[in-house]
Amino acid sequence: MIEYILPVLFLFVAFIYSSVGLGGGSSYTALLAIFGISYQIIPTTSLSLNLIVTFIGSINFWRNGHGRIGLIAPFLITSIPMAFFAGTLNLPEDIFHFFLLMTLILVVIRIYIFDNLEFRIQLSGLQKWIFIFVIGSILGFIAGAVGIGGGIYLVPLIIMFGLGTAKEAAAGGALFIWVNSLAGVIARGHTGTFNSEFILPLAGAVIIGGFTGSYFGSFKFEAKTIQKIMGGVIIIAIIFLIRKIL
Repeated sequence: MIEYILPVLFLFVAFIYSSVGLGGGSSYTALLAIFGISYQIIPTTSLSLNLIVTFIGSINFWRNGHGRIGLIAPFLITSIPMAFFAGTLNLPEDIFHFFLLMTLILVVIRIYIFDNLEFRIQLSGLQKWIFIFVIGSILGFIAGAVGIGGGIYLVPLIIMFGLGTAKEAAAGGALFIWVNSLAGVIARGHTGTFNSEFILPLAGAVIIGGFTGSYFGSFKFEAKTIQKIMGGVIIIAIIFLIRKIL
């Protein structure tokens, strides 16, 4: 049954997240945790699907003139090595679940709190670079360790700190997720946690969802309301993880 349910759910996730420049890694990870998938293949699976969705999203957002390489490149300076480093770590199951739990809680905070913040913060030259390098390092590590590409955090931060518009943030977020997901997958390629038979049906689903979602999202609509629904899925995953940890 799970082999039929997951592709449908992942198609929906890819459609929603790609419409705002995200890969869906947080919800892929949450759903895989809910369905009891082995913790060892969760990061590689989520990162692989992130690669597909954000590649499509990047093309659509950048083709419509929203891309700014100067906006996102500085974040990659520290995120790429950290994503690769985290991907080489062989975390014990309890440590992985605890780290995943903390990451998902932050995702929920991002969806329900930071998404509604109206204030803007202006950074000076040195403050801006410290912020960029620190955020890049943290999000890169998260990507490699648990399979969440980091865009769900980065996009609102770019807007909040006045670094770019909503569409520019979405375009930059898609590229950021893609690059860090690639670094994480390469690092994890040597660990034997890449299950192609499990990933392929999900990949087909997210291709459809990612193409349609990013096509409409790049010029037509935002999906904040449905993101909040997906936040509910993550909350359920948090409950399951807490029960497993305890």
